[in-house]
This record gives sequence, C-alpha cells and structure tokens, in this order.
Amino acid sequence: MNVIKPILTALCMSVLAVACTPGASAADPVPGTSISPAPLAPEFQGIDHWINSAPLTMAQLRGKVVLVDFWTYSCINCVHVLPHVKQLHERYKDQGLVVVGVHTPEYGFEKIRGNVEDAVKRFGIEYPVAQDNGYDTWEAYNNRYWPALYLVDREGHVVYHHFGEGNYAETEDKVRRLLEAK
Repeated sequence: MNVIKPILTALCMSVLAVACTPGASAADPVPGTSISPAPLAPEFQGIDHWINSAPLTMAQLRGKVVLVDFWTYSCINCVHVLPHVKQLHERYKDQGLVVVGVHTPEYGFEKIRGNVEDAVKRFGIEYPVAQDNGYDTWEAYNNRYWPALYLVDREGHVVYHHFGEGNYAETEDKVRRLLEAK
C-alpha cells in the first residue's frame, strides 16, 4: 500500500500538469498555416445526399460568403440555433450569403435520409443541407461540436467559428462585415 500512494500521487500530478499546459488542449478546428492568415475551408466530402440543392463545392462558392452549420436534427442546442441560422439566410441570401447546413448524425436513426428530409421540412429549412453520415466533412473541418458555425470569406478562408448556442449578434456582425467587404 505504501508503494501505490506515491505512484497515484505522481500520476495525478502528471495529469494535472498536462491539463494546465498551454497548447495541450485539442487542436483548433481547421488549424491555421504559416502561409495564409486564415485556413482555406475544406471541400464538402463524402456527402451521402443533398437536400434543397444540387451538390455544392467550396470551389464553386468562391466569391460568396458561406456559413457552414454543422447540426443534427435531434440535438436541442442545434434546434435552438436553427432560427438564427434561418434568419441569417433570409436576411442576407440576396446579398451574397450562402448557408449550407451539414447534417452530421449523432445517432443511427439520424442517418436515415427520410428522417433528415422530414426534419428539414418540419423546421422550414430552405437553404442547402448536406447529409454527412460518414463524418467526412466533419473530419475535414476537424469539428467536434454540435452545433458549430464556420464563416468562410469570399476567397474561401475560414475567418470565424462559433460552437454551441449564443453569439448571434457577433455572428451576424461578422456576416455583415464580410458581405460589405469588396
């Protein structure tokens, strides 16, 4: 018993030291590079099905401001964020904003195409929704959260992200500034 206590103490101290070390946390989504001030937005990858749109690519969206919303229909936080995302779409779609919902399932029943299509109708979502059942686009963005918003400028760079609910005014301000920039 005398040997176990110092070992456990040392182990706990090691874990604490790592947890408190700057930079020891999980990698930032879409990490930056030394070449570019903001990383290029990854392409949509492994999309099983597109709803409300033909397949889209980031390359064809260049010149537009793009808001990528990672969500899933049975996540209450995602449901709370949806009215704000829909509002951004309605307010700014004619000014150059393209909203793309990336539906990445948390549970097996959320992979069923009909369930996702029903949810899109039920929530009144009119913007494109990509069904990312294999988590390929999720992984390309190094995303870890529902909901997660990524804002992409006209040149295709991720310039802002927000995870969870809230920051609605800040997100809208960022959208407005990007749309005003020429």
